[in-house]
Amino acid sequence: MTLTKQEIHERIAKWLRAWDDHNLDGVMDLMHDDVVFENWDGKIIKTNTSLRRAWTPWFLQHGNFLFIAEDIFVDEQEQKALFRWRLEWPSLEINFKGKPEVRRGVDVLHFVDGKIREKLTYSKTSLVIDGRSIALNPK
Repeated sequence: MTLTKQEIHERIAKWLRAWDDHNLDGVMDLMHDDVVFENWDGKIIKTNTSLRRAWTPWFLQHGNFLFIAEDIFVDEQEQKALFRWRLEWPSLEINFKGKPEVRRGVDVLHFVDGKIREKLTYSKTSLVIDGRSIALNPK
């Protein structure tokens, strides 16, 4: 199944609504069974089942998050999208836990059979926490 540019935008909008609603089932419904997810920390998770298992604690423990779309670029021919986002949530960083954090990044999404087959996430190495720019420390 090849998606039109409009259908890709609609799928991303539906996916973002599921994130906004903190609806893990809705988020996972748009992920391909053989999804490959590379997180901003470099961890790679393969398959829908493994990704659901990895994301379940995040959804349960961090329900106060909001992803905001800043820009979306769609390549219909390649079935890919670049999605620039801003994440607002209570920080999990040491010495800043619970303070308002803004993290910015980009997802590279590749659609296969109408679902997200690859989700590669790239994030800035500095955050804004409680109104201050904070550099991430390598762990």
